[in-house]
Amino acid sequence: MWNEVYVEEDIKDHPRTLSILKKVQKEALLIEKFDDLWGRSKKPYLQKRDSLNLFLARKHGQLLKLAPDAYGSAGEPHYYFIHAYNCIYECQYCYLQGYFNTPDIVLFINHEEIIQEMEKALLSHPGTRVWFHAGEFSDSLALTHLTGELELYHDFCQKHPEAVIELRTKSVNTRELEKLTPLPNFIISFSLSPNEMARRVDLKTPSTSARLKAMHKLYELGFKIAAHFDPIIFEDQFKARYQELLQTMQELKLTEELEYLSLGVVRFTKEVYRDAERNYPDSVIHTGPMVKSFDGKVRYHRPMRMWIMNSIKELSIQAGVKPECIYLCMEENA
Repeated sequence: MWNEVYVEEDIKDHPRTLSILKKVQKEALLIEKFDDLWGRSKKPYLQKRDSLNLFLARKHGQLLKLAPDAYGSAGEPHYYFIHAYNCIYECQYCYLQGYFNTPDIVLFINHEEIIQEMEKALLSHPGTRVWFHAGEFSDSLALTHLTGELELYHDFCQKHPEAVIELRTKSVNTRELEKLTPLPNFIISFSLSPNEMARRVDLKTPSTSARLKAMHKLYELGFKIAAHFDPIIFEDQFKARYQELLQTMQELKLTEELEYLSLGVVRFTKEVYRDAERNYPDSVIHTGPMVKSFDGKVRYHRPMRMWIMNSIKELSIQAGVKPECIYLCMEENA
């Protein structure tokens, strides 16, 4: 799937680099620093359909970032860690289409350094449960058969019961997870949309049915699971479609077992909204009325989005999701 593979000179002999190169079976081109080439010139987002390059690099600078308010459940500190840039999937609402200058993938190999930063964060919050999220800049599971880092983060959770790791994903690539022992503080969360909506806007991703199957398999194995109905996109049948999704989840005995369920409407920065309009001019994501919101993002006006989310919250509770496990994502006074 890779057009070219680039490797930073100073990590060319790193065991993780060698392992990835063996799996991709493609000769690497050595470079000094990935960002000397990656993103230096504008590469259209949709070019990822035909030409996608892979970069292996060391992440410098900030390895761990404090998440914004309402990123996760309230009352505890939330961080996200940066294991990669960009995603192999092509969701029409993805903010990455306007965030980087290129859709090319960067895989960072210095996970031990990321974990050191996580340990420092724990020390700064003594006596408090601290959350660490993967999946902000790239899907957390899609390429783990190449990258092989999950065991490191699993070991971190074993050593630090006061920490919680959440892997956010749309992937059904669970093979590496299945090698691990389930832990109460190691949570796999799936972003879910009704089948028809996912087919229309979650391009190149596994279907919702496939995601639910993977979710059920992990639950049966004993893993802690969670779900994100985010982004919710308004269309005339949204209630009926989410009711059908929740009914399927209930039949699989998933709704009552969710650690949490987050609800959030589709939203963009102004720049990303322009890119999404250009890339997908006929998409259903443009059918709802969008306004500039409290945080500068473009989304439905507050009465509309609260009606949408509260409608789905009510359906979720009826399907067996515990009310205290539901939260509104990235909402003012949520």
